[in-house]
Amino acid sequence: MNYTSFTLDITDHIATITLNNPEKANALAEDFWTECREVFERITEDPDVRVVIMASTGRHFTSGIDLMYLQSLLPQQDVDPARAMDVMRRKIKFLQAAFEAIDKCRVPVLAAVQGGCFGAGVDLVSACDIRYACQDSFFIIQEINIGMVADLGTLQRMPGQIPDGLMRELAYTGRKYPADEAMATGYVTHLSPDHAGLMSHVRAIATRIAAQSPLAISGSKEMINHARDHSLADGLDYIASWNAGMLSLPDVMKGATAALSKSKAQFDDLLE
Repeated sequence: MNYTSFTLDITDHIATITLNNPEKANALAEDFWTECREVFERITEDPDVRVVIMASTGRHFTSGIDLMYLQSLLPQQDVDPARAMDVMRRKIKFLQAAFEAIDKCRVPVLAAVQGGCFGAGVDLVSACDIRYACQDSFFIIQEINIGMVADLGTLQRMPGQIPDGLMRELAYTGRKYPADEAMATGYVTHLSPDHAGLMSHVRAIATRIAAQSPLAISGSKEMINHARDHSLADGLDYIASWNAGMLSLPDVMKGATAALSKSKAQFDDLLE
């Protein structure tokens, strides 16, 4: 399937999604919001994919939501305000679904960020499992700078990724959050000197993830996300039930044999 907002390549169990509108700083226009949800739903059902890289082209990762598209979402002025707000709420939920699909994707999603990442771009990468960046990249919660509250997940996900006081400062001021600060405060895992080095590093991490048991990777993501949203007791009960029902003895034996023989285990794909 061809997409207009990005390209999709699947090679060696790694799906690479690349935003490809650098002339407009990879602004997230109307087609993106449907295509993003669709591609991650497709990936979740594809047993050949074990990890995703979310990348971009050009100077900036993304300038955020396309402003012309954003303007088209504003409520009508000549109708019942309550009904207009109901439409607006459904439009926001539609946009949120694109990044919910990333968060709920069965496999890990690695964000590779170059240049600026503005507004909805921060919502996007906050929904990813891990963020990597170039040394000169930066993040801005841009919504506050245009008089609105960020509403696509940044204010819900990012507080679990960085300290509370810093989260509030970024949300209230709309200032730049440079890559070195993001690295020091845990939002970013690794910095690379340039885009080529960034992609090389992220592909190396993706290759290591893809070499693991896909069932164990999927289960690990499920457990980490569950722990984020539930109590410790609930999490321990969930993993006990999960492993009681879905621990793969063939995978464990392959992994143990490979460890003892200092070789690489070859794990089967998941089923469709």
